[in-house]
Amino acid sequence: MKNIFYYETEIGKISIVENGIAITHMHLGEITFPDANIIETPLIKKAIKQLEEYLHGNRKSFDLSLSPNGTEFQQKVWSSLQQIPYGKTCSYKDIAQNIGNIKACRAVGMANNKNPIAIFIPCHRVIGANGNLVGYAGGLEMKEKLLNLEKQNANG
Repeated sequence: MKNIFYYETEIGKISIVENGIAITHMHLGEITFPDANIIETPLIKKAIKQLEEYLHGNRKSFDLSLSPNGTEFQQKVWSSLQQIPYGKTCSYKDIAQNIGNIKACRAVGMANNKNPIAIFIPCHRVIGANGNLVGYAGGLEMKEKLLNLEKQNANG
């Protein structure tokens, strides 16, 4: 059974979904799950509290059980994303190297795009090899905002 709750935050409306054990989705904007209960569970409350701490520059890592649903390849990519330090960025090529498949840059980009747990799994920290901001489900403006927030608070 899935539970979902919606919040208005300084980065806009977000949706957080959990399955009773772990966070399964965190979406920038509003998503719906026909079979989900709209209820603010203790796990969802913990997630929003940590997200708000992050957005205020008071949290650099998350302590949440996450359970994104995806292929084995996607799981490897998402796991690698969670190793990118707060305030740092890396390229799709770096992630491809980290998962042992140097030729998979484009596939890494696709997996990054399919990340169902935005921010908690920090796909916003992946940039183009040339240093440019590229693709983000929440939009490039949001990606830049998150990266700037981290840069400002990285040494604090």
